[in-house]
Amino acid sequence: MIELNQLRCFVAVAEELHFGRAAKRLFMTQPPLSRQIQLLEHALGACLLERTNRHVSLTASGKTFLRDAKLILEFTGQAQETVKRVEKGEIGRLMLGFTAVSGYWQIPQIIALAAQELPEITLVLKEMVSSAQLQALAARTLDIGFVRQPVALFPLAYQCVLREPLCVALPAASVLAAKTRIRLRDFAGQPFIMYSATEGKYFYDCVAGLFAQANVVPHYVQHCSQTHTILGLVRAGLGLAIVPESARQLGFPDIEFRPLSHPDAFAEIYMAWRQDSETPALAAFRQLVTAHSTASGAIARKKLTGRRTLPKLR
Repeated sequence: MIELNQLRCFVAVAEELHFGRAAKRLFMTQPPLSRQIQLLEHALGACLLERTNRHVSLTASGKTFLRDAKLILEFTGQAQETVKRVEKGEIGRLMLGFTAVSGYWQIPQIIALAAQELPEITLVLKEMVSSAQLQALAARTLDIGFVRQPVALFPLAYQCVLREPLCVALPAASVLAAKTRIRLRDFAGQPFIMYSATEGKYFYDCVAGLFAQANVVPHYVQHCSQTHTILGLVRAGLGLAIVPESARQLGFPDIEFRPLSHPDAFAEIYMAWRQDSETPALAAFRQLVTAHSTASGAIARKKLTGRRTLPKLR
């Protein structure tokens, strides 16, 4: 068996061509250094060094083996450094889930930040609805997700990383476009494009809850699951809609956006992960997202760990 220490000893002697200097370089005495060289030559079945009382030189075999020995030591050093970096979370691969609406602005920001701060962590993106993300996290096919609502499902943990205002999208020709802010009572009897109660359940519940609080009943003309479809119908003049602020990023022409005057008019995004995950890159990525969300003024550091007050996954 060839040992790494034998290779280090050989390389030192081969470069110094002097046992005394090589021993000093390795912080050892000459007898054990000579013994390591002898063991290496015995393992290889070849003479690597020509020795006299005054002179040390490499044999033909020694010259050839020196190149390989240096490569082995270099590769070993790189492997050790890589393992250390993986353990620190600087290198790795994460499967990341996100909802369609969060992909308009928030997730691209996070991905761009990670590319700068954690360039050797590969992020594999999966666009999924929140319920599918939570199921994938439970099945370990997803490492981290960005969901709309936390659900009691052990051992998942959650952290709110964004609170986003809801705003009003209306056709440019709408009489309500003259207002700087719109109140819920302004929707009474107005044609309204609503999220689907099944495929767009989170936003449906948010908007329906606001109307119920204000005792307002709009005239629902369509129910859709995707925000970009809703905006397309608004642009066509079919009605008004309440959408997340990030919908502005879609750049639809002929649509006006106005703030919605209500203290509960907001949507949240939660970062979700398994508490028992052993992936070092996950911790590094979570720290990055937390620092970014705090610095950017987002609502962060609200942690939930599967409490009974949360709704259960069906």
